[in-house]
Amino acid sequence: MTERAVFLTGGSGLVGAEVVSQLRAADRRVIVLTHRKQTIVDSAGREFPATDFAADPAAPVTYVCGDVREPGFGLSTELRAALAERVEVLVHSAATTDFAAAEELYQELNVGGARNAAALALEWGVPLVYVSTAYVCGRRDGVITEDQHGEDSGFGNPYEQSKFTAERYIRDCPGLDWAIVRPGIVTGRTGTGAIRDKKNLYTVVRLITEGKLRTLPGRYDADLALAPVDFVAAVVTAVVADTGRARGRTFHAVGAGGVSLRVMSDVFAEYPSFEVARFVPPSSFRVDDLDDLEREYYERIGVQYVSYFDRKRVFVTDEVTTTLRLTVPVTDTDYLRTLLDRCLEDGFLGAALPTVSEVVECSN
Repeated sequence: MTERAVFLTGGSGLVGAEVVSQLRAADRRVIVLTHRKQTIVDSAGREFPATDFAADPAAPVTYVCGDVREPGFGLSTELRAALAERVEVLVHSAATTDFAAAEELYQELNVGGARNAAALALEWGVPLVYVSTAYVCGRRDGVITEDQHGEDSGFGNPYEQSKFTAERYIRDCPGLDWAIVRPGIVTGRTGTGAIRDKKNLYTVVRLITEGKLRTLPGRYDADLALAPVDFVAAVVTAVVADTGRARGRTFHAVGAGGVSLRVMSDVFAEYPSFEVARFVPPSSFRVDDLDDLEREYYERIGVQYVSYFDRKRVFVTDEVTTTLRLTVPVTDTDYLRTLLDRCLEDGFLGAALPTVSEVVECSN
């Protein structure tokens, strides 16, 4: 009997690579759609070389070359037929998370890619697991439940809107067997803080701690919904493991105990080499009050993220704990310190403080 496999788009991406890692840990075969990369590296540094599917369809990790922006992902009729014999579930993780991307890229990659994924899942007769974002809630605040959807309240950036549009299409697609995973702000692994790519919020944190963004619009009680990358992958893997129970459900892959801007600022202040930004009410913030250099940093980078700084949200994770029976990791001040310490060790933020042994060695 042919052993079935998980077909994954975005397998070389931050979340996708972690999903490959956890699927392999569960002894699941994976077929990755890729443009170029045939070696997948997770945030712990583990490598998973992929074999050409045509050369060895039974290899643990295989790849096919295609493009999610194309119908059928640009795969030939013959290849899609061969994959149909192998694939048991399609996980669509590919997307651009660049908040400053061109509108046509959001439409082609995020929205169009989701439509093509749905069509291919229907062609193969398999479930679709779609990796979205918790921030399809847009500008709403308060308690955000997993069954809330289809409520357009305005969005903080075009990325959120594109994922909202893609979600709506998948939910309304006739005959499609679907489940949706909504990560929060993807951050480092639980326990170690390790993360392969430090982008998005990491960039803003770097600019703040270097004193390049000193004043930002926001409210100190606003929460950041941090999502350890290994937990996000664990939610996706659990959905894949039981698509029957997950069918038609949405799962918030978000840590417990959101970090407020007040807490974040207080923790930053614990690090002698870090600057701490001042948050002012959005109604009082004026770009013209910034000096020329800070204004440029704000207009080119900071403005893309300020929508995360002016809402107090609580993302409910009941489906994760009851349907998937997963324990939600605590993402509190200790976790934030773990992330910052790892960034210092990696040289991403400032200079790491010397260890006691290093001080003693230098004094001898």
